[in-house]
Amino acid sequence: MSDAERLLARLVAFDTTSSESNLALVRYVEDYLASHGVEAERVMSPCGHKANLIARIGPDALGGVMLSGHTDVVPVAGQPWSSDPFTLRNGGDGRLYGRGTCDMKGFLACALAKVPEWVNAPLKQPVYLGFSYDEEVGCVGAPDLIRRFYEHYSTTAHVIVGEPTSMQPAVAQKGATNLRTTVTGREAHSSQVNQGTSAIHVAARLVTFIEDTMAALVEEGRVDEAFNVPHTSLHVGKIKGGTAINIMARECQFEWEIRHLPTDTFDEIYTRFEAFCAQLSAELKARGKHVEITTEALNVTVPGLADRDNDRVLRLAKDHLPAGCCDHAVAYATEAGQFQGQGLQTIILGPGCIAQAHQPDEYIDKNELEACEAFMSRMGKALEQPFDARES
Repeated sequence: MSDAERLLARLVAFDTTSSESNLALVRYVEDYLASHGVEAERVMSPCGHKANLIARIGPDALGGVMLSGHTDVVPVAGQPWSSDPFTLRNGGDGRLYGRGTCDMKGFLACALAKVPEWVNAPLKQPVYLGFSYDEEVGCVGAPDLIRRFYEHYSTTAHVIVGEPTSMQPAVAQKGATNLRTTVTGREAHSSQVNQGTSAIHVAARLVTFIEDTMAALVEEGRVDEAFNVPHTSLHVGKIKGGTAINIMARECQFEWEIRHLPTDTFDEIYTRFEAFCAQLSAELKARGKHVEITTEALNVTVPGLADRDNDRVLRLAKDHLPAGCCDHAVAYATEAGQFQGQGLQTIILGPGCIAQAHQPDEYIDKNELEACEAFMSRMGKALEQPFDARES
């Protein structure tokens, strides 16, 4: 068993589902780093039950690379796992099974496995590790980590966010915001529809508008073929409301999302929805109908990653990956856009395939771990040269 596999087994054993604390895993990583003479700093969550972790291997110097990944995983409840999801299982088929193997403790394990090598290397530029909490519930922990890193560690390091990309560099991602809209109408007997306002009927018009907005964006030509869904997508995932078939519903609530292209913004898309809500409310009020529509964000808006200002980090990646690798865009949200927003050159690159993420019997191919380790070793060699601010 390789060092990366052994470390992955330890990391998977910690139940770091986003609803749980990640501090036991953080303590383990701190102790592991300390055993190799590396200090780490916690950046605590407001509640004190979770922490980001930042560490530097090598000199306090310009340049270097931040290897960033999240420690939390999605729930396993209700999924038909073939074995304990928090015990790493070698399937004998070249795959390692367990929650987080792909998304994204495999990347964390590879980075930790390289620490002894980097500690003993004549690095002229540092390797930073940045492990965050609560990525899976809206990239909640990363902003504090990024702010601390930029203000107290480095403004010149490049960032590799190790989400699963099958070790192909991703240079762009969509942004994402989750929302909950609540419609409050007025109850009445269903035989007296003129006396009430059905929150369900109003919500249905809002849901239809959300889908129509997505179609309108395409008609406006707001398309980027680099993405497999080449436009901003809007989607309603949950809806509930009403008490009985013969009662006009007083309340209906639905949860929805906006996944916007890097060239679009959340605000400009959401403004269309706000304007329609105001228009619909005015129309109903003019007819003597009572309705209230309120929308709340369920997470901070996760910014997209734009394919720009990334020439140096992309060159670093491609120079140390096998020939034939190609950059691409991904539709899922990551912390990469948050790093870019701080002014740091950023790409997404990590082992595993996103198709395995969040699934029962989640797995990572062992050869993906090997490829990631090999890349990190070659990257470390490149950091034995000093940072050259003149490069473009």
